Amino acid sequence: MTNADELSELVRTGTLDFALLKPIDTQFLVSLTRIEWSSLGNFGVGLGLMGYSMYELHYWPGAVQIVLYPVYVLCGVAIYYSLMIALAATSVWLGRNQTLFDFWFYITNFSRYPMEIYQGTWGTPLRRVFTFCIPVLVVVNVPARILVRPLSPQSAEDWFLPGFALLATVASLAASRWVFQRALGSYRSASS
Repeated sequence: MTNADELSELVRTGTLDFALLKPIDTQFLVSLTRIEWSSLGNFGVGLGLMGYSMYELHYWPGAVQIVLYPVYVLCGVAIYYSLMIALAATSVWLGRNQTLFDFWFYITNFSRYPMEIYQGTWGTPLRRVFTFCIPVLVVVNVPARILVRPLSPQSAEDWFLPGFALLATVASLAASRWVFQRALGSYRSASS
């Protein structure tokens, strides 16, 4: 989040020129300029809470679930990254894009809850948009489902959402890369 926020400053001040001159992929460099190691504490607390909850519920996931859960958590991280870097790249065209980061905040609020709560006249369209167009509901819901409910080889429904999550991850990464490259193509250096 910090690096994406800083991209608009790099564009505004012209210091993106220095990142473009380095012999490394610009998106990689801009995305990983700063790493907030303090977030590992949140990660550890989350793992501890998950372990404690499973212990108290006397629930132990199977081996397949244990292997698939981190895969789908990484898919979720990749989808969030894709959305964030695409929003940040628009700063080349829009200048300061603080309202886009507000948009990011509202979108991530939708992903906090199970997708089943989005029903009815307003909820069903929202669920479809935030599952298939902007796949933020996939980010949280798929890993949780994988961990709690074993996948049945006979049920096509059990495999649809996890399959879609993999497809959405690849599509999100490709789309964000495309947006980032187009933005760099439109960028005019501070010296020109």
